[in-house]
Amino acid sequence: MENFIEVAKVDDVSPGSATVVDVKGVEIALINSGGQFHAIGNECTHAGGSLGDGDLIEENQIECPLHGSVFDITTGEPVVGPADEPVPVYPTMVENGIIKVAVD
Repeated sequence: MENFIEVAKVDDVSPGSATVVDVKGVEIALINSGGQFHAIGNECTHAGGSLGDGDLIEENQIECPLHGSVFDITTGEPVVGPADEPVPVYPTMVENGIIKVAVD
């Protein structure tokens, strides 16, 4: 069974934006795409850039601010290089205005 941890309030992550949260020592990019929340590993698999500092460039894609790698936020798969390895994707849920993420 997944153990969901409270990470932010819905109002803390505006639509079309991302932020970085720590869940049990795991750095997560928490993304609001059109009111849907997604959680992916924060570290770009190319050169370690912070995906939480990146730009949401399509409804389900985020761009690393370092070298422009683009990742699908629903699967973690790279869409545009130079990254060629996926980032982890974590389950999310919203309950009473609180965003929760599971990392185990």
